[in-house]
Parts: sequence; structure tokens; C-alpha cells
Amino acid sequence: MEILSTLFGYLVHAFNILLHLDKYLGPVIQDYGAWTYLILFLIVFCETGLVITPILPGDSLLFAIGTFCGLGYLDLYITLGLLSVAAILGDTVNYAVGKYIGPKVFHYKDSRIFKQEYLKKTHAFYEKYGGKTIIIARFVPIVRTFAPFVAGVGSMTYGKFLTYNVVGGLLWVFSLTLAGYFFGNIPIVKNNFTAVILFVIITSIMPGVIAYINHRRSARA
Repeated sequence: MEILSTLFGYLVHAFNILLHLDKYLGPVIQDYGAWTYLILFLIVFCETGLVITPILPGDSLLFAIGTFCGLGYLDLYITLGLLSVAAILGDTVNYAVGKYIGPKVFHYKDSRIFKQEYLKKTHAFYEKYGGKTIIIARFVPIVRTFAPFVAGVGSMTYGKFLTYNVVGGLLWVFSLTLAGYFFGNIPIVKNNFTAVILFVIITSIMPGVIAYINHRRSARA
């Protein structure tokens, strides 16, 4: 019983690190060295490619990664290349899954890993922004994970989706990672890193909140 309790404790701790990797990135780089690139690749891929992992860190993680690139712990060019591929590949897989499952997903019941609310929120984004949702959604948590999935469920062709996917993926990875690279180690930012991370998260959420409020107002009207 004690062994199971200890194992459960390790699993909870590991999961907590995974969800808040932006805060634990330093020790992870120190412990895993070059393997850190693979870990970051998989996290970005899962956060964009699997609808069951929308809670993984995204914007804040990229900013933190850029900060450590600025300190010399990670190579900037390798990081930008790998994470861009992960983001684009993740959306591609997500689109393919949506294409395979089809419209019937809108009738699935809520579970711990799937919420109709997320799906409907993303669908509302599509009604407002059309194909550009794939680009805009990159900067909106939760919607970022569901946008390519909904695109696959809908009538968007893969050729059109791929263009938005590549542009959005590059903009997302480069803008936030380079922001961390150039500004993350400025004393005022470094000394208030947690507050800055929160600001990044809130800023990324705001467009989605505003769009959702406007959509609800339009629906009521």
C-alpha cells in the first residue's frame, strides 16, 4: 500500500510539472540536457494536436523557452525549428482526426477530457472569423486545441487549412519565443517573471473572451 501511495505521489508530481513546465523549465533542462528538446516538442505537439490535452501550457511555455534561449541554455534556432514543426504537425494530426470522426462529435457527451463547451466556443470562432480562425486561435488557449479539429469536421479543404496552419504555427512560435528571448531577461521582467507569465496568459485569453461575449450579444439580438 505504501509503495502504491509513493508511486501515486510521483505521478501527481510529474503531472504537475508537465502542466506547469514553464515554471519548472530550468530544472528540466538541467536534468535532461539535450532530451529537453524532445520533451518540448512533444508538449507543443500534444497541446495543439490532441483535443484531450488542451490544458497543457502553450503561450507561457513558449515565452519561458525563449527566456532560456536568451540565457544560452537552449539553442534558439534549433528550438524555433523544432517547435514550429511540432505546432504545424500537431494541427495537421488534429485536422485529420476531426475529418475522420466527422460531425457526430457534436453529439458526444461531456467527460473529464472532452467538453462540448470548448467545441461550441470554437465553432463560434469559425462563424465570426472563417478560415482565419486557424491563425487567430493559435493565440487563444483551449480554442487553439479545438480549431484544427473543428476545421477537419467542417468543409475546409486540407490545402486551404495547410496554408493557415503553417502561417499560424510560425507566427505563434516565433512571436512568443522571440518575445521571451529579447525581453525575458530584462531585470524588471526577470524579477517579476510570474507576473509576466500571468500577463501573457491573460493577454492570450482576452481575444477569445471578447469574441465569445460579442457572439453571445449577437445571438441574443
